Amino acid sequence: MKKYSVIIFLLFVLVNSSCKKYLDVNNDPNLVYNPPINSLLVNSTYQTGFNVYRLGNITSYYVQYLASPNSGSDRDTYKEEDLSVTWSAFYDVMTDIKEMMKLAAARGDNASEHMGVAKILLAWNLNMLINSFGDVPYSQALLGKDFLTPTFDNQQALHDTTLRLIDEAITELNKPTPLIRLDGSSDQIHHGDISAWLKTAYALKARFLNQLSKTDSYNAITILSALSNAYTSSDDNATLTTFQGNSPWNQVARNNVNLLLDGWLSEQFVDALNGVTYGVADPRIPLITNLTDEDIYKGTPNGQGRSGTGTNNEESVLTTSGFYSNSGAMLWLITFAEMKFIEAEAAFRNDDKTTAYAAYLEGINAHMEMLGVADTDRDTYVALATVSVGEAALTLDLIFKEKYVAMFLHPEAWTDARRYDYMYKDFTLPVNAALTSFIRRSPYPVIETSRNGANVPAVILTTPLWWDQ
Repeated sequence: MKKYSVIIFLLFVLVNSSCKKYLDVNNDPNLVYNPPINSLLVNSTYQTGFNVYRLGNITSYYVQYLASPNSGSDRDTYKEEDLSVTWSAFYDVMTDIKEMMKLAAARGDNASEHMGVAKILLAWNLNMLINSFGDVPYSQALLGKDFLTPTFDNQQALHDTTLRLIDEAITELNKPTPLIRLDGSSDQIHHGDISAWLKTAYALKARFLNQLSKTDSYNAITILSALSNAYTSSDDNATLTTFQGNSPWNQVARNNVNLLLDGWLSEQFVDALNGVTYGVADPRIPLITNLTDEDIYKGTPNGQGRSGTGTNNEESVLTTSGFYSNSGAMLWLITFAEMKFIEAEAAFRNDDKTTAYAAYLEGINAHMEMLGVADTDRDTYVALATVSVGEAALTLDLIFKEKYVAMFLHPEAWTDARRYDYMYKDFTLPVNAALTSFIRRSPYPVIETSRNGANVPAVILTTPLWWDQ
């Protein structure tokens, strides 16, 4: 595991303290408002990656990867909660990204690499934001203190904006080598590798386009075209490997060890892997979680809370030795496995079951290899008649089921769940859920409703987003 150097930490602190949020009223003369472009790159790449965790730590309860050990918790049971901290984190980093774009624009083609990466990061954050909340401030939100009550832009138009930003980023990254190069030590995701950023741009484009599967604008051919320029193996995966302190999911596991009960696995997810739901034991489960004192894998029902004391290994949790939560765990942002499942879905919807089936199997293999599943265990699982069903018997249900496992803890899994209308086998509402149907969006945060309430859309948590009709 690489560690942040003192210089990188100082740059991070400098940039993080100098962000101009759109709600700021006064300029502090002690703050530096024009940090070097690579200093902005440190914060923009790091915080974008960390936003995947921040949002995933919310949505993992919505899709029942995780469950609260306490009965009736707000997040577990779809009650409204204040997400101001997460909301602010997104706007903080988008403000820095816009500042990086401004500095890059002033240097023209001499900073095309920075401009390209900035546009990717802006599209990425904006896409996560609109797929959680719907309409959000954008056109007036990043312009400083003159817009303290910004209007909320239409989510469909903003989705178009994310795709436009990606296309513009690809153009920038394909320009001749600029005078000002992307600094590898400042880039916390791809470490200055422009070819990797180009692949990530196409990977995000495929993801964004695939989000439209319930709309008339869904185009499988365009998705497959984007994928042809995206990841070709797990070596291309976008990850975050250095952190302020512990890896975030490792910190969750450590919290639990220290009796700050956290990171409990949902019964839904555990049963999908332990043989209860599908009749097959998935070899990935021992690499993710622990056996209980009864020598079984046992999840916690969402909304019900723990059945034991919480301190005697009675239920399965994220552990400090698990793949996603060990002390050296990366934060997985975009993976080759995800791309293969997108390919499988797009090809299936395009009536090309041969391509779809091959991509479906490759997605399973890629994820198992990523987790370090033993070759014999992987091959045994894939050879099962319920997995290797043959291309004629392939269904979207199988593709979504395997992608659900491969996207563990990732916020994009919630987008998939809504596109799939939560039709996973045996998937049920949380115990004592506050809603009568599954949650379709996150609540607007108090930081917005209190200061900008006149502009906040009047929606409820079951109001579908525009692509979820």
